[in-house]
Amino acid sequence: MDPIQEFQHLQTRRHFFGKTATGIGVAALASLLDRDGARVTAAETKPGEGVLTKPHLPQKAKRVIYLFMSGGPSQLDLFDYKPTMKEWFDKDLPESVRMGQRLTTMTSGQKRFPIAPSMFKFKQQGQSGAWISELLPNFATVADDVSFIKSVHTEAINHDPAITYIQTGHQQPGRPSLGAWLSYGLGRMNDSLPAFVVLHSSWSARRDAQALYSRLWGTGFLPSVHAGVSLRSKGDPVLYLSNPPGVSRKSRRNVLDALAQLNRKQEEAFGDPEINTRIQQYEMAYRMQASVPDLVDISGESSKVRDLYGPEVTTPGTFAANCLLARRMIERDVRCVQIFHRGWDQHGALPRDIRLQTRDIDRPMTGLIKDLKSRGLLEDTLVVWGGEFGRTIYSQGTLTKSNYGRDHHPRCYTMWMAGGGIKPGVTHGKTDEFSYNVVENPVHIHDLNATILHCLGIDHERLTYRFQGRDFRLTDVHGHVVNEVLA
Repeated sequence: MDPIQEFQHLQTRRHFFGKTATGIGVAALASLLDRDGARVTAAETKPGEGVLTKPHLPQKAKRVIYLFMSGGPSQLDLFDYKPTMKEWFDKDLPESVRMGQRLTTMTSGQKRFPIAPSMFKFKQQGQSGAWISELLPNFATVADDVSFIKSVHTEAINHDPAITYIQTGHQQPGRPSLGAWLSYGLGRMNDSLPAFVVLHSSWSARRDAQALYSRLWGTGFLPSVHAGVSLRSKGDPVLYLSNPPGVSRKSRRNVLDALAQLNRKQEEAFGDPEINTRIQQYEMAYRMQASVPDLVDISGESSKVRDLYGPEVTTPGTFAANCLLARRMIERDVRCVQIFHRGWDQHGALPRDIRLQTRDIDRPMTGLIKDLKSRGLLEDTLVVWGGEFGRTIYSQGTLTKSNYGRDHHPRCYTMWMAGGGIKPGVTHGKTDEFSYNVVENPVHIHDLNATILHCLGIDHERLTYRFQGRDFRLTDVHGHVVNEVLA
């Protein structure tokens, strides 16, 4: 193919508009549209910067740690105490409570919906008097540091759309995740580590668990540089972090410099922003060669600190190890750390499995809060805990006093928040006596995400990205900040 033919072949409509998009017309348009303190295009930002020239609001939190319990933890057995249900054991859930609401295919064929009261004891904890299950004895000691939201609800009733919904603001794949929006809006604070890091935890229930796809920490239509970087628990924390045998750090630097020159020539020719993303990612990977080994090496942590997180803290990939890593990342100004813990989909044998799951998380998440607080980091670090939905008051399958299972329940469930921007010792929202419907202060997952952004100084209605002819945002066209839980 001669040069003229090659040019005609490559001169697609996308390349034409990509090249002309940097002209004087866009510069004029930018001056008109930059009303909210945000740059119009991500291409105008320097590597690592966010599109916001400054936060929209006073920034109470600079960083966020999101502890996500994949599968739907039972609010009835952890936080939403319903003592009157003991009198309802094995009685059918009244139709006046269910009101024909949607069921999953797992229980829609059941002839009965027998009520399964929690078999676990509850006690009010701290000065706030928050009800906490005996399954979380360590967490009970920080009850006054957190704010419980007992009226969270969602429309999604199955795992994948529900997790996708709370993570990206839409049930269908293709939208940016919360961490990607934070990276896009605020940028990174550490040049040697990504703005958004994801950690996956082993789980003790040892049952099959819902798959977690990379789109849950992906960027959708945002530049891919804002995607979460998933650290591995075995081998190199990031693939290809180490140099191959025979390749020195200096040689790798020379290769990257030459590659960057070639990529810049491509970017000049085609105006594709993903080429700049590629350059940034290569550079970040090079810097991470020095920063990541230091990050994951906990040998310098004192025995007192390790004891906060429990005996599994030295086992890579455990929830305990990941909680300590999250604190180390926050110290190094990573913007968003998300820890996934799977195995909470307890349709049967819930009493056995939830004991194992809470044993995984109770001491580490408590230690995380105490550790952050002792270092003065909790003041500007937001910690969020929760799953994609809750569980039903009625049992799925066989019900006995010592064994039961619970189906998915999107109508109401409990999440908690602590730290930067959150009022401690608050319980917000209320469910009916069956923990089936919200009766006071409903909080949709869009409201939850709006509140998280608010704590980080972002007006959820003003952080947008134009794609396919419309402006998108994390909360779609919904969401209200939950002011009652704000400090």
